[in-house]
Amino acid sequence: MKKNNVIKVDLLGSTGSIGEQAIDVVRKLGAQVSCICANKNYIRVEEQAREFKPAFCAMYDYEAAKSLKSALADTDIRVLCGEEGINEMISESDADVSLNAIIGEAGLTPTLEVIKSKKALALANKESLVVAGDIVMKEAKKQGINVTPVDSEHCAIHQCLRSGKPSEVKKMIITASGGPFFGYSKEMLADVTAENALAHPTWSMGAKITIDSATLMNKGFELIEASHLFDIEINKIEAIVHRESIIHSMVEYIDNSVIAQMSVPDMRYCIQYGICGGTREKSVIDELNLSKIATLSFFSPDTEVFPLLKCAIECKTWGGAMPAVLNAANEIAVDAFLDGKIGFVEISEKVIETVNSLKYCSDYKSLIQILDADKEAREYVKSIIY
Repeated sequence: MKKNNVIKVDLLGSTGSIGEQAIDVVRKLGAQVSCICANKNYIRVEEQAREFKPAFCAMYDYEAAKSLKSALADTDIRVLCGEEGINEMISESDADVSLNAIIGEAGLTPTLEVIKSKKALALANKESLVVAGDIVMKEAKKQGINVTPVDSEHCAIHQCLRSGKPSEVKKMIITASGGPFFGYSKEMLADVTAENALAHPTWSMGAKITIDSATLMNKGFELIEASHLFDIEINKIEAIVHRESIIHSMVEYIDNSVIAQMSVPDMRYCIQYGICGGTREKSVIDELNLSKIATLSFFSPDTEVFPLLKCAIECKTWGGAMPAVLNAANEIAVDAFLDGKIGFVEISEKVIETVNSLKYCSDYKSLIQILDADKEAREYVKSIIY
């Protein structure tokens, strides 16, 4: 519960794009920060810690944790390190809500720890649900934990679902910007650079998610995430390209009425919505001026040129640990592209080859098996890249 109407927040992944925008939201809400964690950027975490004075800070990287502990030696802030330290910090924090903005599969264990500690969860780490959605949602239900999505698309669906009963939902429609290569042919993609791929037309995001947007992998992940979050079959969710990024998602009901959520493309709104558990507070973003926008356009995604969207649907259909395989292979392939080891088109080629080679992981169900599949996929895709 909130104390004296002041929300206490854990910021997990505080130095990334979502984490930094969350800092702005926390300031505007007048919220308190109970704990902070990040990967390696201890210099920025020190700045955040001195501003918000949390009880705990944690760094995933051990050397960064040592440096942060030395930097904060003149304070009472407890500094922890590694995955165990992050989980301990979450467990001991007195926050009302934990915002998980950690990037990649590394966010899964903290998600489960938040649920275990019975805090409300504002979830920006989509990989938690891509990798182990059945397990995460089952535990959340068991513990009675409210999971509020922070991704703009799922935040939108969460709001659209207020307009009807679950039994009245016909399908969900998730919008995609189309990324920087909308309208490109396979031949046109052959020579694109990391700089080209990072030039997103609408959103300001971290490098990993921006590349995923360019390949449409991010949209595939979001279909899987929505299936788990809203307990709906993936064949009842579709993606549509909406270049203006004003409609963030829609829900179509059985009477064929469609409810859409619209706002200017600013993640601070979604972060605030998540931190506040789906309640509406005074806005942190600009008003939407429809007359200025004038036009809203929609297109079907090109799954021939961008095959990872279709691959994601297939992995969710196969089930088991296949979404974990997909995610792991993609993480390695994206890193290789950003490091100049492979071309843009090779991202999808290497991911699809890995998925097709590890189809037996569809029989993996437990968390241990899923994490084993994650490791197998990383090793396999590295073997065909390096």
